[in-house]
Amino acid sequence: MSVLEEICAQKRALVAQRKRTCPQAELERLAADASPPRGFASNLWRVIAEGGYGLIAEIKRASPSKGLIRADFDPPVLASAYEAGGATCISVLTDGPYFQGDDAFLIAARAAVSLPVLRKDFLLDPYQIIESRAIGADAVLLILAAIDDGCARELRACAFDLGMDTLVEVHDETEMRRAVALDCTFIGINNRNLATLSVDLATTERLAPFCPGDRLLVSESGLFAHVDFDRMARAGVRCFLVGESLMRQPDVAEATRALLAPTP
Repeated sequence: MSVLEEICAQKRALVAQRKRTCPQAELERLAADASPPRGFASNLWRVIAEGGYGLIAEIKRASPSKGLIRADFDPPVLASAYEAGGATCISVLTDGPYFQGDDAFLIAARAAVSLPVLRKDFLLDPYQIIESRAIGADAVLLILAAIDDGCARELRACAFDLGMDTLVEVHDETEMRRAVALDCTFIGINNRNLATLSVDLATTERLAPFCPGDRLLVSESGLFAHVDFDRMARAGVRCFLVGESLMRQPDVAEATRALLAPTP
């Protein structure tokens, strides 16, 4: 069993447990009462139209490969720092077993800022999409490596009905072709190899040409400096998801500003 398969198996068990604790009908009521969605993809499109780079700054406490990333972990403070530094959107890891995340982190982060927020987790069931809206998410991440096309369609439709954007993540050419065939308009290219956990920015350069030019593309993982953004832009990608390299900085707001500032 791969790490991803192990994570998904545990996630399905957790979802089954949550369904017993909070029935879907109750969750739907909570979602209906949640603060209205903030436009996630539209915020990125706006920045691109203005000639800038769209930055999705990520709040991530830990990862399976790196362990604890930041000891003084305060989601509202981090979200505010990202906003002050010029981030376009925010991503929050809510997976507990592998990333030490929590739904409460997203709730607290979103309450501290005006930026739209993505829930980053292993979403496999419509229940989790409704749950995402109930905790205030404006967008959700779907990992194509973890779901089949039928599930992807169902989860995207559920998110759409709730007013949320869906970032569909791909890792290789097969997944990119699936995303395009599914008519996904918001696609993230993860530069991390799921098998080896190694990172290679050439992944974005290799996969971007398979995507029609009218789709919103995001490059994820392995981005540490503005020159990396410029390199990805030459491949046609102007939006980026950055987490660890910012989370490790003592001054997160300044690090965010520096990342977005053109290289002299």
